[in-house]
Amino acid sequence: MAGFEEMGQVQTEATIANLKDLWAAEQGLISPDQVRHVTIPDALVDTGATLLSLPAALIQQLGLAERGKKRITSSTGNGEAAMYDAVRLTIQGRECTMDVMEVPDGVPVLIGQLPLERLDFVVDLRSGTLIGNPAHGGEHVYELL
Repeated sequence: MAGFEEMGQVQTEATIANLKDLWAAEQGLISPDQVRHVTIPDALVDTGATLLSLPAALIQQLGLAERGKKRITSSTGNGEAAMYDAVRLTIQGRECTMDVMEVPDGVPVLIGQLPLERLDFVVDLRSGTLIGNPAHGGEHVYELL
């Protein structure tokens, strides 16, 4: 993905874990090492996207169940995308639970606006990195306004 940095796009490491597996491990039904998870070293922070989007192969690897379809609009036009079980998303030590939208294999993992808001991250355009929201002193804060 050599061209991504040149185009001003931001990448980040993200760990994605099967939420049902995490619950089962907490209940003692499976061992913690049986929790299906992946670490993506170069997930694409896409402020034009809404959700957490994963390629079909990763969805299968995580063992996520399809929960339905949603209408979408994209640069290629209107369509439909499959929605899957929620996962635990971890970026820079911050965690949130997010539903997953499927994208075709070959498309990178996309971190959209909803996960960024839940994790209280913003894109720092100067450094081209993901940072804690400066409005909250960089701390992970939920606004209840």
